Amino acid sequence: MTAFIKQHKLFAFYSALVILLVLIAIFAPYLAPQDPYEGNLKNVLQPPSDEHFLGTDKLGRDTLSRIICGTQVSLFMSICIVILLALVGGVVGILSGYFGGKVEMVLMRIADMMLAFPGVVLAIAIAGIMGGSIVNTIIALLAVGWAKYARLVRSLVIKLRYNDFIIAAQVNGTKTVNILWRHVLPNILPMVVITGAMDIGTMMMEIAGLSFLGFGAQPPTPEWGLMLNEGRQYIQTAPWLMIYPGMAIFIVVAIFNLWGDALRDVLDPRSK
Repeated sequence: MTAFIKQHKLFAFYSALVILLVLIAIFAPYLAPQDPYEGNLKNVLQPPSDEHFLGTDKLGRDTLSRIICGTQVSLFMSICIVILLALVGGVVGILSGYFGGKVEMVLMRIADMMLAFPGVVLAIAIAGIMGGSIVNTIIALLAVGWAKYARLVRSLVIKLRYNDFIIAAQVNGTKTVNILWRHVLPNILPMVVITGAMDIGTMMMEIAGLSFLGFGAQPPTPEWGLMLNEGRQYIQTAPWLMIYPGMAIFIVVAIFNLWGDALRDVLDPRSK
């Protein structure tokens, strides 16, 4: 373990930051100094002070508490979406790449149709039709993003399909399910994990964007994009309402992007 950390110092450092963020998200209700939902009209739009370290919003709610609890909402939504994208896109990609023929033609044409539309615009359209909520945001981003993973997995499976160990397993009468589970999946999993890790930050940005436009999380949920939307009308009188949630998004997205890049150096054999 010590040798691994010395060899991959950046990965160990960013992994520690990711673990810290996950712990903050898990224990957010206990770490928040005040109730993020409880307003106090006597403390409306208070600047940062000893009592409210990052100030208060238009309802007198503590900004720091809402940012800490927003970590839970934004991070868990992002991870949930990435896992669903990898599962749905992975199944479609494996079926297309391994079986080929009409199965591949139908599934890949559907994927091409999804990739033909601008992702964010299509997600806004889907979320707008279904209505703004956390669940609908997850569904909208899942409907838009699965095709990317399907294309990636398909290309990886096609490279593996005619390898000697796959052909040998087929000749020996190994069941297709066992071939996919024992031989195909372990070989494509590292690249899928790398892609998913680097997409967590992207998903967080898209979630914040949808919430900012009113298609994501709804009040009084402490979500960073929604907090930016609520604070934009006070940008001149209470700039902290946009500065601190924006900094939270920037820092967390940067950490996950750097972690994904370091993870690629660890898992991708071509980087060695």
